[in-house]
Amino acid sequence: MTLIEKVLHLAPVIPVVVIDDARQAVPLARALVAGGLPVIEVTLRTAAALDAVRAIADEVPDAVIGTGTVRRPADLDASAKAGARFAVSPGASPDLVAAARGHDVGWLPGAATASEAMTLAEQGFVFQKFFPAEAAGGTALLRSLHGPMPEIRFCATGGIGVKNAPDYLATPNVACVGGSWCTPAALMRAGDWQAIEALALAASQLRGD
Repeated sequence: MTLIEKVLHLAPVIPVVVIDDARQAVPLARALVAGGLPVIEVTLRTAAALDAVRAIADEVPDAVIGTGTVRRPADLDASAKAGARFAVSPGASPDLVAAARGHDVGWLPGAATASEAMTLAEQGFVFQKFFPAEAAGGTALLRSLHGPMPEIRFCATGGIGVKNAPDYLATPNVACVGGSWCTPAALMRAGDWQAIEALALAASQLRGD
């Protein structure tokens, strides 16, 4: 079993987190882990992101920390240096595919069409991020892909919340979903880690098996 396969089966939901202040990282990660969501994706959209990843890797051993919005080979290297165990991309480029082979960080590339999914699978990446999930066709498209490409498994992300997550999780080629509803910006700003833990607990029970 590959690292990415293990990561995608640890919990039904991967929180996709934007962190503006690295001081939020450790209490946030502890709340998510306590709520049953050990896999955490910190997007590389802020100046604090890599420091946040480093803090979680150092201080929250039960968290499986990764990065998101990975677009360049340099992002993979920076993620590894910060202690990330996996990296998630919105799509895939030839440079990223080449850099990801044999990299210390497990890579989850993005695909939104049958051609993209086939191309990545041919390169050995059968675990993929389906993004943007709702805009690209949602569960209807995923079910259509399952017949001709039964070996591919997706983490569906983009437009997914607590209401539609169960539909995705009940789709046969979806291993898990990603979303930001467990870490709302208002709760992050308030430092209300207890409320975030409660949201994580509810999300951890959404598995549609």
